[in-house]
Amino acid sequence: MKSTFWADFKKFITKGNIIDLSVGVVIGGAFGKITSSLVNDIIMPLISLVVGGLDVTDWKWVLKEAIEADEAAGITAQAEVAVRYGNFIQMILDFLIIAFSIFVVLRVIMKAKAKMNAAEEAKAAEEKAKADAEAKAKADAEAAAAAAAAQKIADERAEELSLLREIRDSLKK
Repeated sequence: MKSTFWADFKKFITKGNIIDLSVGVVIGGAFGKITSSLVNDIIMPLISLVVGGLDVTDWKWVLKEAIEADEAAGITAQAEVAVRYGNFIQMILDFLIIAFSIFVVLRVIMKAKAKMNAAEEAKAAEEKAKADAEAKAKADAEAAAAAAAAQKIADERAEELSLLREIRDSLKK
């Protein structure tokens, strides 16, 4: 049977991994906005205050000063040539804070998951121990029953032998 494009697309989009990935991307985007706001609105103003009120993104190394146009002197305007390292520093701080935040969140999630797994493993081990104890008790009961049956058979044979000996002895007389 030939499947249609839309049926294939529906099958693809409803796979668990795709949905999980989509949720992760949306949450990651929101998390990125939160951490960017933390950097831009809280941390960077504090750093600017420490370094004399300059915005970090304005930090630069001027290689050639800008020249303003002066028509009377016949000078044309030239733009400033500068290495703007302040924005680069801000992006590095952004990255480090986002990476640290993600690390902390993932560490908390992994520890919680490990605790859940440990609890599940302990429960599974407890259930296995209980099942093993029940199986041992059942095996012991079966062994006891088998031993009792063997003893009963042995007793019956001993009784039969005794009767046969009595019969033999009585025939000899």
